[in-house]
Amino acid sequence: MRIAMFADNFYPELSGITDSLLESARELGGLGHDVDFYVPKYTPRDFALYNVPYEEIDLGRNVTIHRIPSLKFPAPTQQGRMVIPTFLRWIGMRKNKPDIIHTHLFFGAGMEALAASKFLKVPLVGTNHTPITEFLQYGPVSGKLLDKLGLGFVSWYYNKCEQITAPSQGILDEMQQHGFNKSCRVISNPVDLQNFFPVSEEVRIEHKKEFELSEFTVLYTGRLAVEKHIDVLIRAVGLLKDKIPQITFAITGHGDAEASLKQLAEELQLGGMVKFFGTLSVEDHAKIYKAADVFAIASTAETQSLSLMKAMAAGIPAIGVNARALPEYIKKENGFILEPGDYQGIAEKILFLFENPEKRKELGARGIAMVQGYSPAKIAAEWNQLYKEVQLECKSK
Repeated sequence: MRIAMFADNFYPELSGITDSLLESARELGGLGHDVDFYVPKYTPRDFALYNVPYEEIDLGRNVTIHRIPSLKFPAPTQQGRMVIPTFLRWIGMRKNKPDIIHTHLFFGAGMEALAASKFLKVPLVGTNHTPITEFLQYGPVSGKLLDKLGLGFVSWYYNKCEQITAPSQGILDEMQQHGFNKSCRVISNPVDLQNFFPVSEEVRIEHKKEFELSEFTVLYTGRLAVEKHIDVLIRAVGLLKDKIPQITFAITGHGDAEASLKQLAEELQLGGMVKFFGTLSVEDHAKIYKAADVFAIASTAETQSLSLMKAMAAGIPAIGVNARALPEYIKKENGFILEPGDYQGIAEKILFLFENPEKRKELGARGIAMVQGYSPAKIAAEWNQLYKEVQLECKSK
């Protein structure tokens, strides 16, 4: 089967969407499918921000990447690119006409997917990875009316697809409240279980030394953006500096909130307790998870959070907030859920986990068991089945 994937967010942009696309493509290519990506072209600066060389990523012999000219777009990663749709990309696709077109976002590249599906008469599958209201805050204007119009547009767009998926039920429910009425299902993003796995305490200590972390480390990884509410986590750590003098809050990633977060850490006089590592290499990114004791996330914009899933795969308990997809994945068996903004409650749970190492191990073990169902191979098999179902449905019409 030849699968054309369109996405407005791709390597090297720091994003869970990027991670999920790369893992899925590798697996689908390994199953013998031909995968053609149609994605924005990024600049050397964008590659440098992700700490990778300015060269195309190799996803295997059955995966081809077609870069579409793009313009700079304001995004918290500082790598955002916008494809200006011409609605003519399909012309170049006629030679290797796809059997399925899979659109992963609804902006410029997504509109090209819509046109290609119509003119090539190929079934369109859609995945909504993103709550549109979180994106709109980066535009020149905002407000409830714009949010309503944006949600209406997203529902209109995905109603053009034969089948829709999302990595959590909450985002599908939100779409259905604003006019979405097509067949849909939850398919998780794949989790990289090859690089993220639990290690012995001896190895954990070695990694701590490598990153100069303390004996008790709380970790956050991902974009440093306003909607991630990392300031809430810093304030929680601030409440613990006397109760856990040896605590370290390790933050990796980059984004436009970095300066304000560093300023907050200084104002709270946290000194070396809060460490910003920037965007780490692939190897070090995996290592720092294995050096951590607790993963914390206060974001109100997650449709799943692969950062969270990597933490579970590494066997560390999670503390999150009751917003969007987080309570779908953080259960009482593998972590704790607090209300958004409740830094005092988050501090209490961090302190509890510090004082109860056996509970950390118990929650971590259950997290490991949970993510085994989200391996790239298992998720690719779900996509394979979905594509076949869509083809059969379209042939029967």
